[in-house]
Amino acid sequence: MAYERRARVEQPGRLKRALGRIATTTPEIEAAELREDAAAAGCEPIARCADRELVTLHGTLRTVTLRPRGGVAALEAELYDGSGTVTLIWLGQRRIGGVSPGRQLTVTGRLGLNRGQRVLYNPHYELCA
Repeated sequence: MAYERRARVEQPGRLKRALGRIATTTPEIEAAELREDAAAAGCEPIARCADRELVTLHGTLRTVTLRPRGGVAALEAELYDGSGTVTLIWLGQRRIGGVSPGRQLTVTGRLGLNRGQRVLYNPHYELCA
C-alpha cells in the first residue's frame, strides 16, 4: 500500500485562539464583523474599489451631516464597511428618512475621488435591518 504524504495545515490551538480573542480590540472585532456582513451581502470591500467604478457597497453609517455645496443643500453621510470609508452625498436633500448614524445601508453608484477621498454622489440606497 502506498500512503500519500499530506501537508500539515497549521491551525491555531484552543489556547492560541482564546488569546487572540482576548488580545483583539473592540474596534478590530467590529471591523471584522462589518467585513463579514459586506461579504455576506455580496458586496465589494470599499478598500478594493477603484475610481470611476460602478460599485455596490454595504456598511454602517458613522456620521450624517447637512452641508451646503455651491449654494445647494447636500446631505452627507460616511459609510464604513470595516475595510474603509466612502462619503455618500445626496445633492438637494436636507433629510432622508431612515438615513441616520448607526444604520446599515447597501448603496450602488459610481465611485469618484474628491481630494483623495472616495465619494458616491446621489447613490441608490437600500436600508437594511
